[in-house]
Amino acid sequence: MKINREIKTAILVLGGIALFIYGFSFLKGNSIFKNSKTIHAVYDEVEGLMTGAKVSINGLSVGKISRIDFLPNTTKILVTMEVRQKLNISSESAAMLYETGLIGGKAISLIPLFDPKNILKEGDTLEAKVKPGLTELINRQIEPLQIKIESMLSSADSLFAGVSNVLDNDTQNNLKNTLENLSITIQNLNKASLAAVEILDSNQHQINATFSNFKETSDNLKIITDSISNAQISYTIKEFTKTIEGLNSIVSSIDSGKGTAGKLINDETLYQGLNDATTELQTLLSDLKNYPKRYVHFSLFGKKEKPYIKDEN
Repeated sequence: MKINREIKTAILVLGGIALFIYGFSFLKGNSIFKNSKTIHAVYDEVEGLMTGAKVSINGLSVGKISRIDFLPNTTKILVTMEVRQKLNISSESAAMLYETGLIGGKAISLIPLFDPKNILKEGDTLEAKVKPGLTELINRQIEPLQIKIESMLSSADSLFAGVSNVLDNDTQNNLKNTLENLSITIQNLNKASLAAVEILDSNQHQINATFSNFKETSDNLKIITDSISNAQISYTIKEFTKTIEGLNSIVSSIDSGKGTAGKLINDETLYQGLNDATTELQTLLSDLKNYPKRYVHFSLFGKKEKPYIKDEN
């Protein structure tokens, strides 16, 4: 059976139309042979998000964005997603909007929860979340700094305005002259410094010799001082040691009862005898002083001695 040209042409046209429709739907993120379920999420702002963008879980693609439009009668954005039919996550899961890179592209990552009694169904709306991008984080950090810089600039403007009001022409001229004089002084100091450096360079040998002699003299004085100090200290310590040893020997002898001092201190009988003898000697001297005739007899004719009569007093 032959197929005429008109039929072939019709088949080709229909095939081309079908292919065009499929390709157009594919580019828009729609599939003619649907094997997915449609879910939604509502955001306040979705700049950078486009249809066909990836929907993923932990980096694994599970669908794509099929439509982005306003939620009826509001300014919020309704994002429609086509995900795998067999994606058995809970309807309590969340859809997080995030930046895919530095160029500003965005996509959605599902944060899954698993609840067998509440499986995600066709037409469910997930909780919408937004992850701050790098640009937003930088802006958050820069904003306080920007405020401080603006405040500093404002203060600087006020300061300069005040200085301009204070510095009249005479004051400005005086300040200019002062700065010129300061510049001349600094130049003179530089010249003097260069001259001093030249003098030091030309007399470097003599300076080194002087410091070397001074160091040798200081070392010799230190040696002599140390020797004298060591000698005096050694002699003093030696004599002091001898004195201490002598005192220790004397104290030991006295404690052991040796010598007169030891016996006087340690022998109580000798002490008592000396005490009694001293008492009798005092009595004798007192009697001799009061009655000398009892002890001294002088006579030209040989007078007979009288016997000693003890004083009753």
